[in-house]
Amino acid sequence: MNAPSTVPATVATLEVPDARLHYEVRGQGPLVVLVGAPMDATSFAPLADLLALDHTVLTTDPRGINRSSVEDPDRDSTPEMRADDLSRLVTRLDAGPAVVLGSSGGAVTALALVQAHPEQVHTVIAHEPPLAVLLDDREKIRAQTDDLIATHLAGDVTGAWAKFFVQANISLPDAAIEQMFGGERDPQVVADERFWFAHEMRPSTLWQPDLAALRDGPTHIVIGIGEESGGQFCDRTSTALAAAMAIEPTIFPGDHIGFVEDPDRFADRLRAVLHRN
Repeated sequence: MNAPSTVPATVATLEVPDARLHYEVRGQGPLVVLVGAPMDATSFAPLADLLALDHTVLTTDPRGINRSSVEDPDRDSTPEMRADDLSRLVTRLDAGPAVVLGSSGGAVTALALVQAHPEQVHTVIAHEPPLAVLLDDREKIRAQTDDLIATHLAGDVTGAWAKFFVQANISLPDAAIEQMFGGERDPQVVADERFWFAHEMRPSTLWQPDLAALRDGPTHIVIGIGEESGGQFCDRTSTALAAAMAIEPTIFPGDHIGFVEDPDRFADRLRAVLHRN
C-alpha cells in the first residue's frame, strides 16, 4: 500500500480533570484510537492517515506532553489517569466501542482503559507494554529505573539515556547517544522528555495489571511485539504478559516504533489482525 496524501485532521481540545487534552480526528468509519506515552499524536500521523481511508482515527497527546497541558506539572501521570482521559475522548466522539492500539506506555494506558471501561473497547492491541512488574528480575529493573531517572533529573541527560538503552538491551554507541541527546535541542522535546522521566516512566512500568479482569472481560486483547525487538526489554515484558494471559503474541513489522519507521507495513499488518479478529 502506498501512503496517501495527508488526510485532513480535525484538531480540538477537551477539558478533563487537571488537564486540557489536544486530540485529532481523521476519516470516517469504525473508531480506531492510536495512543502512546510519551509519544504524542504527531508520531502516529502517518499511520492515522493510512487507517483513515476507512476508519475514524483518534490520536492525542497524553496529558503533560506537547500540546496537552496539565494544571500541576509536578504530579505523576498514571495509567489510570490517562485511561480516564481516553474514556472521556471516546465518549466525546460518541463512536465506540473502539479498537485501541496502544504503544509502549500507551499500551499500558490501553490496558488500564480495558479494566476501567471495557464497554468502550472491543479490541485492544497492546504493542510492547513495558510492564516490568511481570518480570522475575523486576526488583533489579526497579532499581535501574530509579537510578536512570535520578541521573536525568540531576541534569546528566546523555548519561540517563545511556543507562536507559542498557536496560532496554538496545546497543547504541556513545557517539550516537551524544548526537541524539546532547547539545542544543528543541525546548518542547526537552520538556516532554523531562516530564516522561520525572512523572510517567515509573508509574507506567510499575503498573500492576489485573490479569483476571483482562483475561475474563469482554474485550479482545492482542499482545503485539515487533519482529526486530527480540531480546529487548519490551519483548521480555510483552512475552511475559502474553504468557500470563495464556495467549500467543502477535508479531508486527519493525521494532518498538515500527509504526513510525514503516507505517505502510504496520498498517497492512494491523488491518490483517483486525480482519482476523
